[in-house]
Amino acid sequence: MAKSSADDKELRRACESAIDTKQRIIMSIRVAKSKGAWGKGKIGSKGSQMAKPRVIAISTKDKGAKSKAFLRVFKYTSGGALEQAKIYKLKRLAKMEVVTTDPSGCTFMLGFDNLRNQRVAPIQWTMRNLDDRNRLLVCILTICKDAMGHLPKVVGIDIVELALWAKEHASEVPKQHGFEDGSGGDMNSEDEAGVSVENDLVSQAEEEDIEALLGTYVMGIGEAEVFSERLKRELHALEAANVHAILESQHLVDEVLKGLESATTRVEDMDEWLALFNVKLRHMREDIEAIESRNNKLEMQSMNYKALSEELDNLLERLHIPLELSDCLAGASFDDASLDKHIEACDQLRDALRGFEPPAMDPSFSKIRAVREKRAELDIIKLTFARKACQYLRDYFANSVDSMMNDKSFFSQRGQLKKPDHTNFRNKCKKYARLLHHLKVLDKNSMAPLRKAYCGSLNKLLRHEAREFSNELRAGTKAPKIQTVWFEGPTPNQNVDTSNISEAYTKMLDVFVPLLVDESVFLSRFLRFEVSSPDDNGSDDDDDDLDMENDEKGIPLEMGTLNESLRDLLDGIQEDFYAIVDWAHKIDPLLCISMHGITEQYINDQKSEVAGYVRLLLDGMEDRMDTLFIRFIDEARHQIEKYDRNVKQTGVMAFVPRFALLATRMEQYIQGQSRELVDQAYMKIIGIMFVTLDKISQSDLKHLDIFLLENYAAFQNSLYDLANCVPTLAKFYHQASESYEQACAHHISVVIYYQFERLFQFARRIEDLMVTNAPEEIPFQVGLTKTDLRKVVKSNLSGVDKHIAAMHKKLVKNLTCDELIPTLWDKCKKEYMEKYETFAQLASKIYPSENIPSVAEIRDVLNSI
Repeated sequence: MAKSSADDKELRRACESAIDTKQRIIMSIRVAKSKGAWGKGKIGSKGSQMAKPRVIAISTKDKGAKSKAFLRVFKYTSGGALEQAKIYKLKRLAKMEVVTTDPSGCTFMLGFDNLRNQRVAPIQWTMRNLDDRNRLLVCILTICKDAMGHLPKVVGIDIVELALWAKEHASEVPKQHGFEDGSGGDMNSEDEAGVSVENDLVSQAEEEDIEALLGTYVMGIGEAEVFSERLKRELHALEAANVHAILESQHLVDEVLKGLESATTRVEDMDEWLALFNVKLRHMREDIEAIESRNNKLEMQSMNYKALSEELDNLLERLHIPLELSDCLAGASFDDASLDKHIEACDQLRDALRGFEPPAMDPSFSKIRAVREKRAELDIIKLTFARKACQYLRDYFANSVDSMMNDKSFFSQRGQLKKPDHTNFRNKCKKYARLLHHLKVLDKNSMAPLRKAYCGSLNKLLRHEAREFSNELRAGTKAPKIQTVWFEGPTPNQNVDTSNISEAYTKMLDVFVPLLVDESVFLSRFLRFEVSSPDDNGSDDDDDDLDMENDEKGIPLEMGTLNESLRDLLDGIQEDFYAIVDWAHKIDPLLCISMHGITEQYINDQKSEVAGYVRLLLDGMEDRMDTLFIRFIDEARHQIEKYDRNVKQTGVMAFVPRFALLATRMEQYIQGQSRELVDQAYMKIIGIMFVTLDKISQSDLKHLDIFLLENYAAFQNSLYDLANCVPTLAKFYHQASESYEQACAHHISVVIYYQFERLFQFARRIEDLMVTNAPEEIPFQVGLTKTDLRKVVKSNLSGVDKHIAAMHKKLVKNLTCDELIPTLWDKCKKEYMEKYETFAQLASKIYPSENIPSVAEIRDVLNSI
């Protein structure tokens, strides 16, 4: 049999060194650690953990008359040394259970009563054999009995069998596990005397009783199976004797049963009574709780109502406005004398109304009837005052404008232009600025009819002023007489001065555009429109009342509403501006060019958002000018188209030089950004001019080239200076130059071939054959022999001076512009010499033995004419 680890002294010394205390190690033994469960759990089950090697040591510590015992668990470090892992007090040991599912019986569990978490699976300890298990358990039981005075509960093993084992191994147990309460002694010494075995598990008297009991049995107790069978038989016999005794006492049992039945009946009756009382008590308890709950709620409700009443009193006091101010707002009278009082009342009313809004008042308060009634009362006062004030202001605006219109000295009169001045009117309106500010805050809906009334009244004044000023301006301006038809009738006069007409139009804009802008700015500020900071554009409205900070933050911009009011303010005044434009156009349509530039400059100067409708008015005037000017251009085009009468016409068309006069005049009227308007007119007129020239030329194809080159030459000569400084005219100048060159080239080619056709046709045939034949073969071709060459030279070059003179006569025939003759003759000579040089080179190459006039001779003849 292998030596037990309980006898390993080295192991015991390693444990003592690991605890490093003054305690004594009574026993140390190697075990295997695993997890299990009380009363269940299988060894080596799927869910169990792998067994881990551990060392269990029993240690004691002397403390005066008492001793303490501990169970220590050691584990192995990575270096193989022992270190303490757990420590348990043996006085807390409550249970020792041997795992019955382990066939070897070597596995057991120790239960301590101080473990807080009983749900944790207990630790199972497995020994190498039963002797090691019994030695450890006997040691633990002995210490618990002698030192602690109690034994733990033992499960899964018979304590008698354990005592018998301890008796059989008494020689080993004292040596290993001797322990006396309060004794000192070295447990590691082999010579130390151990305690007697009767102190291990049972006392001496108990042991004698057990021996006497066992001695009564004659059968061999050493045979466990036989002994077990005998115990079973004796148990059956004992049970049978008990049943017999019970049967003999039947009458006593019956009496007992009757008593039990009677007691049961009474107990059931008592239980019913108790249940009844319990129900009644439960109902009473519920009623009492309900009464207490209602009482508590009533007390809380009373306290809340009291606090609410106080809070409402304070709130209504803050929202209250004095009676005299309320009467002032809701009263029937409203005049300038009471204006300050009304404004003060409005301040009070606005403060009271602000008290209804967060954060001054919690939103939940708005549902309270007293608050709603107070709010309704203030709303009635607010609406009554707003209606009364709006009616007064509408009447005031209308009366003020009517009084101004009844004063004739306020407007332009015959012989005297009067610049409108609204300063006095605006100053009168400014005193109502704060009132309007309050009206917008109190009742925003009241502003729409008020704004409409103001715009309607002032619109009537502005239109009357513009009409009188426009009429007097036209009557006081002397209009020159100008021919407005440029391409028909007599030639227009270029020395007419129309500057006074442009000045009249400029004066109209100088007077009314700033006035309309100022009125627009004043409207947006006086009638409290929410727009981005307007540019006053020279306005002198610096009153603080007009610049009051808005009380309502985050209001969206009212540009749409402002534009509608501006339309109501200025609508209709454009007719008087249109009258000036129509008047100027009737005098001279070209004045639309200068007026267009002046208007564009005014449009660029209007940067303010509130001047948007003024920009629209100026845009409308520009559109009017464009329409009138386009009408003039269309009429001019129609006049040019009339020249195409489908009959033969010669010479330069009249519309060519007249267009040069028109272009010169138009360039004089250009101001600012009217260049685009003029360029579009150029393109339309010149386009129809070129088309008309082409159509007229088709009526006489014989003289088509002469007609075109004369007219295109006249176009270039008349527009030469303007084309150098006007890009649009320069483009058409180059187009006319190309058409002129084409006409010249075609006319010269016709004249040359008319006199020398056989000569140059002969040269062309030679050039065609040289593509496929050698030069020496050409004289043998039909029609190209030397004889043929001599005939051609004789017919075209004998008396060449006469032929050239006839060509010159043909060239200048039908020309109406003598100044074109030198240029055309130079082009003709150049073209003729190029063709003749080509003929001379071919003749010298193909017919080297033939004599023809030299190039120099022909050039001399040409130069002599």
